[in-house]
Amino acid sequence: MKAEIIAVGTELLLGQIVNTNARYLSRELAAIGIDVYFQTVVGDNLNRLSDAIRIAQGRADVILFSGGIGPTQDDLTKDAIAAVLNRKLHIDRMAMDKIESFFRDRNVDMTENNRRQAIVIEGGTPLANETGLAAGNAISDNGKHYVVMPGPPKELIPMFEQEVKPWLFQHVLTEEMPIYSKMLKFAGIGESALEDRLLDLIDTQTDPTIAPYASEGEVTVRVSTKAPSESEAMLKLDAMEVQIRERLPEHLYANEDVPIEYTIVTMMSDMGLTLSAAESCTGGLVMQSLTSVPGSASMLKGGIVCYSNEIKEKLLHVPHSYLEGEDAPGAVSPEVAKVLAEQIRMIGDADFGLSVTGVAGPGYSERKPPGLVFIALAQRGKETEIHELRINGNRETVRIRSAKAILYRLWRKLVEMD
Repeated sequence: MKAEIIAVGTELLLGQIVNTNARYLSRELAAIGIDVYFQTVVGDNLNRLSDAIRIAQGRADVILFSGGIGPTQDDLTKDAIAAVLNRKLHIDRMAMDKIESFFRDRNVDMTENNRRQAIVIEGGTPLANETGLAAGNAISDNGKHYVVMPGPPKELIPMFEQEVKPWLFQHVLTEEMPIYSKMLKFAGIGESALEDRLLDLIDTQTDPTIAPYASEGEVTVRVSTKAPSESEAMLKLDAMEVQIRERLPEHLYANEDVPIEYTIVTMMSDMGLTLSAAESCTGGLVMQSLTSVPGSASMLKGGIVCYSNEIKEKLLHVPHSYLEGEDAPGAVSPEVAKVLAEQIRMIGDADFGLSVTGVAGPGYSERKPPGLVFIALAQRGKETEIHELRINGNRETVRIRSAKAILYRLWRKLVEMD
């Protein structure tokens, strides 16, 4: 089953917004057995949009649209599909009731153009928009399937999960066995190194299939299989997980799609452990990632963003001789990383103290190159660990990978203790 995604909006062509919908839809469609062969971006122009639809009809079984279904005159997605399929447009009563209620409840006059958001294509299935006003639409015509969704991700994602997936299974994937997947999450290793360790499994894969995906500081491996039941699928997925885990036990931190900070918060909360952090070049990213996880209050004592030497010295008691002077190692050094981790642990009376100090870039600092970072992990009653990182990339990449690196080292320590 081949699919094409058509993203509609001149703002996409101008680079004013990033097309994150295509990435999301491609991943989700692959997980249910629909392969995305093409992605198209077209502006708010009826003729060009109609041409894009005709081209997609010749090479895809399922055509998914994002955007172009709002209230303004340049929202033309449904108009173009109706014209190509020679179908009429009409107002969906349930969608219209929701729009009218929205304005009435807020005591705001509804302009006439908002009626456009309730328009659907004749013979199609209206798709409810739980987080917005513009109704989606799904239509089957001459063996082709068309799915229309709003552009904003906060509207598209819930609609895809709640409305589109069930429609696809009912109308498109009727003869297909369902696809089951397991997401294996890795840290402390890059995508190319991970792939090298799994290369023979990837090259010989048939069922289950293995697909690695990289993000900053982490790698995800999706293992997928088709099976008539979840229990049969899990037998195959679990067996493949065992093979992968045997090769990368020091990097596989979860068998579900969660970031490493989620695993750390869960482990530390269960073990009754606490931590505090001192961050320089990461500017609070470590603490931000941990506090994004519900329940982090039970394990995170707090921390300090010690960006300047003055704060490092006054609040965290880094010796002046480490920071200033001809023979000083400087703020970006293993000596300073060690003091920061130990001092923040003691200040917070925590089980662990984490520290990050480095040069995020883009230029040199203390005659040290961008990407040079030192991280330290102080543990109550144990020798402090210090690690030097050499990170390639821009300023944001250095910051994110540094934060992920210290979290990975902490996870390794927790695994040893568990």
